[in-house]
Amino acid sequence: MAIDYEHLMSLKSEGQEFSYGDRETMLYALGIGFGRDPMNDKELPFVYEKDLQTIPTMSSVIAWGAGPMAQSGINYLMVVHGEQKLTMHKPLPVAADITADSRVIGAYDKGADKGAIIITETLIKDKKTGDKLCTMQSTTFARGDGGFGGPSEGAPKPHPLPERAPDQTVEVDTRPDQALLYRLSGDRNPLHADPEVAKMAGFPAPILHGLCTYGTCCRAIISSVCDYDASKITGFDVRFSSPVFPGETILVDIWQDGKTVSFRARVKERDAVVINNGKCTLA
Repeated sequence: MAIDYEHLMSLKSEGQEFSYGDRETMLYALGIGFGRDPMNDKELPFVYEKDLQTIPTMSSVIAWGAGPMAQSGINYLMVVHGEQKLTMHKPLPVAADITADSRVIGAYDKGADKGAIIITETLIKDKKTGDKLCTMQSTTFARGDGGFGGPSEGAPKPHPLPERAPDQTVEVDTRPDQALLYRLSGDRNPLHADPEVAKMAGFPAPILHGLCTYGTCCRAIISSVCDYDASKITGFDVRFSSPVFPGETILVDIWQDGKTVSFRARVKERDAVVINNGKCTLA
């Protein structure tokens, strides 16, 4: 089924309701690698209900399944997550009832043999107060849906990384069972759990969720640049480049220029860039 550009650009959903508690907040933190050392008192506030802190990138899972993309007509067998952007309006509560308003804000035709780029935006609000919590943008690369006749230019440009050597590189681990833990926060795609499904998709083993790598990069910046104060982060944007296999080591290269932190992530064992053009904005 070919994309209908006018229909696609009209897609929206409003007032979808979700809720989460401190259990989900702690589970997300564990899923991106916090709490490896239970004696680390700087990480304990992310995985223990006493003085519990939330992580900005948890925004990507608290309204999992929100949005109108199921009505888009794209071939989901050919879909790749291209980019993820986040603007925090205020720190996430430890527990909350929330609403999600989502809409398609852009669709770009790269050609019949090159695919399509579709951008959605989701605003999450506190249901009780109506306060805006965060706004997310997600870019989908629909590899099998090019040639639909939409605009070919105008897609957002990636954040450029500085040309100098990184100011620091933070090494963060992933565990062999990382994807099995992270999927409990919402994304139960069998690609991340079932070896047979992974082989059918062309991978030798289940791969880590891209959004888990996204959160792992946030963990690296919280533990280094932010000195474990996650509330300093007001924006977190990335471009996904390549998958991570659970158990691999991620090296996060960091450049800090005032309130803008640029970053990229590489797999140590394969020297493969897995996240590029990262931009973290500080308060």
